[in-house]
Amino acid sequence: MNSDAPPISPAILRGYAPQPGIADELFDAQGRMRPVWSAFIAQLAALTPDEVEIRFARGEQYLRDAGVYFRFYSGGPAQDREWPLSHVPVLIPEQEWAAICDGLTQRAELLEMVMADLYGPGQLVRDGHLPAELVAGNPQWLRPLVGVQPRSGHWLHHLAFEIGRSPDGSFLVLGDRAQAPSGSGFALENRMATMRIFSEPFPRAHVHRLAGFFRAFREAMEGLAGDRGKAILTPGPNNDTYYEHTYIARYLGMTLLEGEDLIVRDGQVMVRTVSGVEPLGLLWRRIDSEFADPLELNEGSQIGTPGLIEALRQGNLSLINALGSGVIEARAFMAFLPRICERLTGEALRLPNIATWWCGQPAERAHVAAHADRMMIGEALDPALPFAIGANTALGGQFLGGADGLQGGLGDWIERNGNRLVGQEAVTLSTTPAWSEGRLVPRPMTIRVFAARTASGWTFMPGGYARIGKSGDTTALAMQAGGSVADVWVMSQQPVQPDTLVVKGGFERAAPGILPTRAAENLYWLGRYSDRTEGVIRVLRAWHLRLAETDDREDARLTALADFLARQDIDVDQPIPEALLGMIASARFSAAKVRDRFSPDGWAALNDLAKTADRLAQRVRPGDDAAHAMSVLLRKISGFSGLVHENMYHFAGWRFLLLGRAQERADGTLMMLSEFTAPEAPPGMLEIAIEVGDSVLTHQRRYRFGPSRGTVLDLLALDARNPRAVLYQIAQMRHHVGRLPHAGTDGRASPLEQLLLTLDTDLRVADPDALPPERLCDMHDRLARAYDLIQSTLLR
Repeated sequence: MNSDAPPISPAILRGYAPQPGIADELFDAQGRMRPVWSAFIAQLAALTPDEVEIRFARGEQYLRDAGVYFRFYSGGPAQDREWPLSHVPVLIPEQEWAAICDGLTQRAELLEMVMADLYGPGQLVRDGHLPAELVAGNPQWLRPLVGVQPRSGHWLHHLAFEIGRSPDGSFLVLGDRAQAPSGSGFALENRMATMRIFSEPFPRAHVHRLAGFFRAFREAMEGLAGDRGKAILTPGPNNDTYYEHTYIARYLGMTLLEGEDLIVRDGQVMVRTVSGVEPLGLLWRRIDSEFADPLELNEGSQIGTPGLIEALRQGNLSLINALGSGVIEARAFMAFLPRICERLTGEALRLPNIATWWCGQPAERAHVAAHADRMMIGEALDPALPFAIGANTALGGQFLGGADGLQGGLGDWIERNGNRLVGQEAVTLSTTPAWSEGRLVPRPMTIRVFAARTASGWTFMPGGYARIGKSGDTTALAMQAGGSVADVWVMSQQPVQPDTLVVKGGFERAAPGILPTRAAENLYWLGRYSDRTEGVIRVLRAWHLRLAETDDREDARLTALADFLARQDIDVDQPIPEALLGMIASARFSAAKVRDRFSPDGWAALNDLAKTADRLAQRVRPGDDAAHAMSVLLRKISGFSGLVHENMYHFAGWRFLLLGRAQERADGTLMMLSEFTAPEAPPGMLEIAIEVGDSVLTHQRRYRFGPSRGTVLDLLALDARNPRAVLYQIAQMRHHVGRLPHAGTDGRASPLEQLLLTLDTDLRVADPDALPPERLCDMHDRLARAYDLIQSTLLR
């Protein structure tokens, strides 16, 4: 790195002043800029304010285009929020990072030994190194797992450590994450966004890459899976880190599964796929242990797989991490780890954790009560709960009876609840530069460090993830509290070698990925909901165009259209009906369940459609205004359909998507034709049918005279070359069904194929004049059976 950096403009550092007694990442204790920062700050200072804002906007745009979000929880339904990027990275010299990783390697091995003992001989409790109630009373210690040896030989394979710099400049461990550590995928997206902001050869060439960490972990998982499949187990779209699950699955080429995708047969975990059940050798679980198996753990769990523990007992599955690993996340354990480390390894902790006292012991309880003004006091066993009392913070009131719990004084409160409490040293975290109002300001930060077990030992992600406070308040680091996330750069003195997941010297084509039946069904319904939405938009536009033309809601055409829409629960009195918004939401929900299977552009297009519809619903008026709004929505949903249908790889999932789309279009067209071409239909309904069927120009070219019942039915029901026609869509369904697994048996057509064949034949031999409404309704009813047959034939 360049040590002869040019003089630094004072503008971006105006007012940057580390607080007394607080370590700062940018300046050392003597007020000198740390060498690792000097060239970067000089480069940033050389940019004009407009250039800085343009660069920061570039990083934010990348995250929006990629669809990165987190789920914000409040009093109402959870909301998806844009990823809160802190644009300025945290810079750490590689020598200091190596020392951090050395200390955390020792800690990872220590936690592995603790896990082996807690689910094995229990010597730590027997010898008095851990109080029994901290194990037996911990809801994350799972008794059914005692004595179950992991197939891999290890309990822990993927860990995260929360670390922070103390006032003396040294790093402390603030927390251990072993249950289902999150953030590694977000670290990748942080890196992608930040490198779009700072794209010059420096600093890019001197920043250690992240890809090597993921490549090593992927190879380790492949070794554990053997000749069977490997997958990531997610709780589903409602989880706050679901985006990360989908991103990591795509990045590592792994299948993303939910509990309902799995079935245990004879002690073997299998995936339900459209081709039958497939064996699994490894699961990287992202669900909490207690929900993994409703047979032996939380019986109310709807996201687990019955029999999973039995498969583990029989040694038929490798799990990352072992069930029950959340036990070591308890805050109270940190009070005993220093002594346990010396007992098990003969060494002191190389990287100490924050000083912790468990209040279940008389001396420690008295110490915490006497020094409460310098303590953070909180739940001993559940790290997810906030601290109840802390230096400069008020009572949280979220457990232990709320404010009434303090009656009788703080000492009495601690005495009554001692075994449920820990006191931790109120360490003031270091600050790091963050951008605010055109300049750099110091903000508190912690770093999350990720570790993965490989064949050669623990490997660490070189940087990647720091939580930054929104103000000087160290309690507001979490994103739920308004904090942001910054990239962490581990800086080398020399340029580092580029690194990617790409295999050098050629490529290896992987076998087609498995398609779980759940994913297939959601793709099918995504196709149906998206086309249903399009059809309703077209009919609503026709209604509003006639309203603008006549200004008469009693017009026979308007009445017929309103009745037709009412049978689909669409209220024309609402310019953007709530039911239409519900259809878009249903399409979005189905897409969310399979986000790992189509492009971020498709997801962004669907989100854009939903946001646009919500926005228009607030201001659109009936008539021309609403008709124009429908045209806007029609273009947006057509853009979504084009992105997904045309750009999606043509694997089995694509066929289910198009199968659903074709069925919905045929279904909707039959329903429309049975009413709009009926003898009693008002004059003008034939023209509306052609308009809704997007075939006005085609009709003008094909027929010499204006629309008649025969020409409309010929074009929209019987034309095998018109993509809007029923026959065309039935033919498409036959095409896709015939190429899916289990379509037929022993050369005979399946019931689904038979149904489609008879519909296809009836349409091909039909005469337009021989298609009365009753026959169209009969075809509609027959086609409705297709979904039941799809479930029984293709999704069994």
